[in-house]
Amino acid sequence: MSERQLLSGNEAIARGAFEAGVTVACGYPGTPSTEILETVAARFKEQIYCEWAPNEKVAFEAAVGASLAGARAIVTMKHVGLNVAADPLMTFSYIGAVGGFVACVADDPGMHSSQDEQDTRHFARFAKIPVLEPADSQEAKEFMRLGLEISETHRTPVILRTTTRVSHSRGLVTLGERQAPRPVGFEKNPSRYVPIPVWGRKMRVRVEERIGEMAAAAAKSPANRIEWRDRALGIVAPGIAYAYVREAFPEASVLKLGWSWPFPDTLIREFAAGVKRLLVVEELEPILEEHIRALGLPCDGKNLVPTIGELSPARLQEIRAKVDGVPWTPPAPPAEAADLPGRPPVLCPGCPHRGIFHALGRHDVIVTGDIGCYSLGVFPPLSRTDTILCMGGGITLAHGMEKAGEKRRLVGIVGDSTFFHSGITGLLDVVYNRGTSVLIVVDNRTTAMTGHQDHPGTGRTLMGEPTVSVSIGEVGRACGMRNVVTVNPYDLKQVNAVLKTALASQEPWLIVSRAPCPLHERKPVGEPRRVRTAACRKCKLCFKLGCPAIEAGTDGIPTVNRLLCAGCAMCDQVCPAHAFEPIAKT
Repeated sequence: MSERQLLSGNEAIARGAFEAGVTVACGYPGTPSTEILETVAARFKEQIYCEWAPNEKVAFEAAVGASLAGARAIVTMKHVGLNVAADPLMTFSYIGAVGGFVACVADDPGMHSSQDEQDTRHFARFAKIPVLEPADSQEAKEFMRLGLEISETHRTPVILRTTTRVSHSRGLVTLGERQAPRPVGFEKNPSRYVPIPVWGRKMRVRVEERIGEMAAAAAKSPANRIEWRDRALGIVAPGIAYAYVREAFPEASVLKLGWSWPFPDTLIREFAAGVKRLLVVEELEPILEEHIRALGLPCDGKNLVPTIGELSPARLQEIRAKVDGVPWTPPAPPAEAADLPGRPPVLCPGCPHRGIFHALGRHDVIVTGDIGCYSLGVFPPLSRTDTILCMGGGITLAHGMEKAGEKRRLVGIVGDSTFFHSGITGLLDVVYNRGTSVLIVVDNRTTAMTGHQDHPGTGRTLMGEPTVSVSIGEVGRACGMRNVVTVNPYDLKQVNAVLKTALASQEPWLIVSRAPCPLHERKPVGEPRRVRTAACRKCKLCFKLGCPAIEAGTDGIPTVNRLLCAGCAMCDQVCPAHAFEPIAKT
């Protein structure tokens, strides 16, 4: 009997890559996709080379190189990461894979940890490549092998699209054996691999031919199937939507789509002809619905199914009520949670970024932020982030505002991983085009937001090997930045002095705020603090730090939660009465 394990969708994808003979896995961390590559590195690094690349474009291109050499390769990222990798994606569609190539892209309906909830299926149609959508962990594993086989059969990259729910939910998975990897050896053939116009035009024709071939294959694939039950209602459901549909509509006939693009038209027509009423249930965009209507088939879809946010059993019950034409009463919240106060996200106790944002609060500046833990600088009481666009935008938005004529000083903030991802080119833009923005890299020596992954500045690879640790300051100097200084963000006096000098200058500055993430270090910064109540003036300046360890006590006197305090001593520095002291002194 085959062994079975309880795996998350991400773990199952990693297992599928192992069993399918993948030998190269590249990616950039981004929730909800991060654990795929972490699982590969933790469990299969003896068989699969894996790496965190500086960004998704680089990761995609490295995996393409492995594919063209004949190896089976995967690349992992979240949905917005595919935007970064779109350039090689579009051209690789023309060139085509040699060894199987699967891009594992995790969408985030509901924006649990993302700045938008774009639908990756648009990219599949845009690039004219197939997309697979697993409904559970077992399919996540199986579809990895299927995707690699489709890639090699049709000479195409393949997108394996998951969502947050599939990525992080667990299910029983039947394990298999690893198949032998493909032989590696690049075969020169410029007319296939070099898409200059004379050859690229022929590649373009082949792409269109391939779509027709794949549509026919999708209609016969076991990834797509019709489940005939009561034919009064037929539901078309791709990916995780199938699981919700089966729970909310157990009696309905269902067309389950796992290989959802190119559209399996013959299967769709057969299913539509066999039911009285057709409903399309899909997360986010009405991609399937619009196509089914274009086939001349009447159906319900986004008139009943929401376009915004992720689906859930509760939302499917609401859809069911609409289909049945009966009133809908949403379930009441759990009684034990009804009166709990809100818990907005905050910077952790002892977070070094707090010192930078507190210092910026003393100046009338515009702060263009970025994607990372430091995005939390937007919330009160720090309230020192004015814009967030995308990774690297913290630098370039500041430059653009300055060149537009904004009179206030511009401060652009990025993290260390973000700096290597897409901040260097922005810094080059500031220097080259004679900008004067103050650029701050909050360097906590890890990719903290997604779970403490390594990057080119940490001195360690995903495989656990020591490597060079790239200096952010030296990179800045190499780009032509003359004013480069490193500060200790826990030293508020130093931070304030450097920031004051930089803002008074008419030249660009690069300030590297360097201190490790306490959660990554797994140890406190210093000795926990307490408040000497007799010395406290009740001025409440300490609350402006936004430290969750500082709590409101009785009579307006703050207290320090010893279980939360990391001993960063910023409270000591902001208190004019010096009412905070190390517990060791008591």
